Parts: sequence; C-alpha cells; structure tokens
Amino acid sequence: MLNVSLDGLSGRFRDSVSRRHALRLGGTGALAGLSLPTLLELEAKAASPNGAQAKSCIMIFLEGGPSHIDMWDLKPQAPKEVRGSFHPIATNVPGTRIGNILPRCARVADKFTILRSHSHRDNGHQTGRHWCLTGYKPRFGDGQAQGTPWNELFPSIGSIIARELGRNGDVPPYISVPEPMGPGGPGFYGAGYAPFTIETDPVQPDFKVRDLSLAAGTSRRRFDLRRRLLAGVEKLSGDTAVRGRARTMSTYYQKALELVTSPAARRAFDIQSESPSVRERYGLTSLGQCALLSRRLVEAGCRFVGISHGSWDTHVDNFTSHEKALAPSADAALSSLLADLDERGMLDETMVVMWGEMGRTPRINANAGRDHWSMCQSVIMAGGGIKRGAVVGASDKTASYPTTTPHGVRDLLRTILGQMGVDCDRRYFTPLGRPVPLVKDGAFIDELV
Repeated sequence: MLNVSLDGLSGRFRDSVSRRHALRLGGTGALAGLSLPTLLELEAKAASPNGAQAKSCIMIFLEGGPSHIDMWDLKPQAPKEVRGSFHPIATNVPGTRIGNILPRCARVADKFTILRSHSHRDNGHQTGRHWCLTGYKPRFGDGQAQGTPWNELFPSIGSIIARELGRNGDVPPYISVPEPMGPGGPGFYGAGYAPFTIETDPVQPDFKVRDLSLAAGTSRRRFDLRRRLLAGVEKLSGDTAVRGRARTMSTYYQKALELVTSPAARRAFDIQSESPSVRERYGLTSLGQCALLSRRLVEAGCRFVGISHGSWDTHVDNFTSHEKALAPSADAALSSLLADLDERGMLDETMVVMWGEMGRTPRINANAGRDHWSMCQSVIMAGGGIKRGAVVGASDKTASYPTTTPHGVRDLLRTILGQMGVDCDRRYFTPLGRPVPLVKDGAFIDELV
C-alpha cells in the first residue's frame, strides 16, 4: 500500500493540493494512507488560499444603506454638493483617514480593513439584501419578499455556514439579533437551517430570550408528550402538506428543547451578567448591546451571528441622521467589539463584517439627503485572517465608481466563506432538482487576507 503523508511535503506542494486533485488521488488509491484530519485539511485549503482561518462570523448589516462617502471614503476635494458637511480625520494607521463622525473607529483602525471598491447593480432594499446575503438574484420584486414561497428563495450566508460547519457548542449555529436579517433565511434548505431569532432587543431593561425556559404551566413531562405527539402526526398523516408542517414544527421544538436543557446556552444569552462598564463601552443602544451579545454568542460557539440594524435609508436629512443618531451607535459598537475580541484573543478566529445592501448617492438631493447607490460601497472587515489596518481598492473623485478592480457580492461571499473553510463550489439540489453551488462564480479577494 502506498502511504502518502503531507508532513513530508514542501509547503508549496502541500498548499497546492486542491480538493479536485485530492479526489483524483483518492480515485487511484493514493490517499489510502491519509488520515481524516489530513483530508479535511486538504478541503479547507481548497476553500481558501489561506486555509480555514475563522471559526465564527459576526455580520453587522446596516439595513437601508450606510453612506460610504460620509463614513469611510470621504472626498474633501469634491464640490460641496458632493462632499457634504463632514470631514476626514486621521486614524491610528498612518495615511488612512475616515469620517469625523467615527472617532472611536479611528482609534482602532489597525484592527480592521476597509474595502472601498465593493460594487453591484441592485438598488432595491429587499432585492439588494437578498442579493448581498445569498449571492443570487431574487425571484421577487422589491417589497414582495414576504409573499415568496420559501422553496423559491436561496439560502443566506448564515444558513450556508450553519449547514456546512454545524454546531460548535450548546447555542444554535446561526442566530439573528434583534430580528431576522433579511431576506436572510434558509431558503430551500428548509427550517433545519433557519436562524434562531431572538426577536427582543437586548438594550431593554427586561430583555429576556424566549425558548430558554418552558412556558408557564408547562412541565417537562408535558413538553415531552407534545414532542411525541408531533412525531406521531408526522409519521401517520397521509397528507404530504401536513407531514411537512409537522416536520417543520418538530425542528422548532427540537431547537427549543436544546436551549431549554442547556445551562451554557442560558449563560451565553445572559447579557445582564456583563458589568455596567462593559455595557456602556459598547453603547446603551440596540446596536451596541446586540454587538456585545454577539461576542458572548461566538464565545459560546455560535458560528454566525447576524445583527440587523435599520434606519440607514437617509433620503432626507442625511447629515443630521448620521451625526446624531446612526454613526455614534455604529462607532461605539464596532470599535468596542473589535477591541474586546482582540483583548480576549478571539479576533483572529472571529470574522467581523459591517456593510449594508448599498451605499448612498454622491450628489446630495434637494432634501439634504442621499439616495440609493449600489455602484460603490465600503465594506468593513476584520478578524479571521483578514488583514489589519489596510485599505483595499479605491473610488473616483466623487466616490461614484471604483477606480480599481470592482469586487462584487459573490467575490465578498466567496472570501468570507473561504476564510471559514467552506467549499464554495459544493452543490445542493433545489426542490425542483436543480444543482446550485453555494456561491456561483465570483473570485476570492486575495488583497483582503
């Protein structure tokens, strides 16, 4: 028998073995001597040129579209109707400047990278979110996502990660706070890969996560009887639709049971156990406390936390909204999250991504606002093997279009998933039997890692 060990190979050859090559070698029997961990290492290296770097991902999605030209890519030499009222300030990275409405992020710029050349062509809110979170064009018009059957939707990045990487502790692998990040559900994967959605805001004094305890008046015995009854309905019903609904409910009951019976899960969600100083550091806002809760969840093993934060659709009074309401909470939340993860030794294994479905128009409208603009956008990335303190890409003199290689949605998703060791070319079949890759096309963004 031929035994092949990667340990004796040069780094260059070892890194060049792709998953496809591994499968070819396996067909010849040449991999007979390789252990399962080594085979998994081969697959991880095929997913990302850098190998699997991140164990978890926290995605802060600023729904509505944050203004890249006012936050991360200012143009002080542009005409006043473009540059607006904000100005760039220095960061702790020489030569990198960001908006004066982000002073705390400026002090931790050495922990994140700014991608200034993200670009796509969907200016709708729901359609743009579906595109950004799944990498597939939606089959619905903007505002019509709620009426679209689940099996016609594509799975989101959170559901992909949950399916590919599975559980890593007692908390669910995909959690959304404080509400669904969407459209960002499991699509045709089904309920088994849906996010656990908290649906309560951790900034509230009486914050409590549902499903962490049995309903009042429900004993454990009664709960188990309900589970068995549901399983019986699933087996006995001759109605396919009824069986399908029973299976869905069975999935939700199983998820609830796992949380109810896990002290570790209850501890992870107990944000009140954090000291007042830590909570204040993140900001006593919805976004700040969601970011703090996200740190606790990835610490407990959650693979993907999606933070949904709205009201960034600033068609009217863009500058007051950003300066007084929006930017301060994002500034405190992101800077504190990155610093906290780094201090705990977690940043290298936790990827953090902050973006929205679009940027804003360079030209200010008649209502002192900025409108939808997806052709140029800034994405903030950190941790999980992402470079620290870098700026990738550039835009033109009005932040309208990238002047360097534009990186699209699929490029970004392929990079995030690749850094987590996910094979983006893996295919799953839709209910109609169509094979669909996790990410269709796209290129890994080498400059980010």
